[in-house]
Order: sequence, then C-alpha cells, then structure tokens
Amino acid sequence: MAGADTVTFTSANFKSEVLDSATPVLVDFWAEWCGPCRMLGPTIDQVATEVKGKAKVGKLDIDAAQEIAAGLGIQSIPTVILFKGGQPVGKWVGIRPKAEYVSAINGA
Repeated sequence: MAGADTVTFTSANFKSEVLDSATPVLVDFWAEWCGPCRMLGPTIDQVATEVKGKAKVGKLDIDAAQEIAAGLGIQSIPTVILFKGGQPVGKWVGIRPKAEYVSAINGA
C-alpha cells in the first residue's frame, strides 16, 4: 500500500518511469512478506510527499519484478536506490532515517 505521492513501479513501467526519467528517482525495493520493508513504507511515503515536484519516489515489489532486482544485484531488502539519469547514484540497505533519503535527493 503506497501513499498518494508514492509511485508503484513495475516491470512494465520501470524503464520509462525510472531509467528514462528526467528527474531523480528514489526506488524502494520491497516485498509484501518483508517485515522491515513494511516498517520502511511510511518513511518512503513521507519522502515522496516532501520531495514532490523535485523527484519521483516509489516502490518496486521484487516478487513481481525479479529480473529487475536481480539485474541491479539486490540481495537483501529493503534496499533503496536513488537513480539520476538512469544510473544508480546512491544505495541504502536496511531501514534508514527519512533525512538521509531527502538529503541525497536534494544533492542529486
């Protein structure tokens, strides 16, 4: 369940929404069965609201998009990656404070 400003990324829209985006994109790689992922969810929603208009923030369910997660070398979740110009420019594994994500987006 994502917040109003949080985008749902899928295998079908990952290239257009993330890799081809003109603005920075913060992607939360998660799964429904992952407890820490569910704990991080509200933080991701808050970041999405805070940086609205400056960056895109969303979630990608790794169970539904295994090829993307594998292609990016994601081995544990939650993993959050900041993309700029289609390239990863920041990566966090585990739960991190909202300020870390916002600071990285503002610096992107």
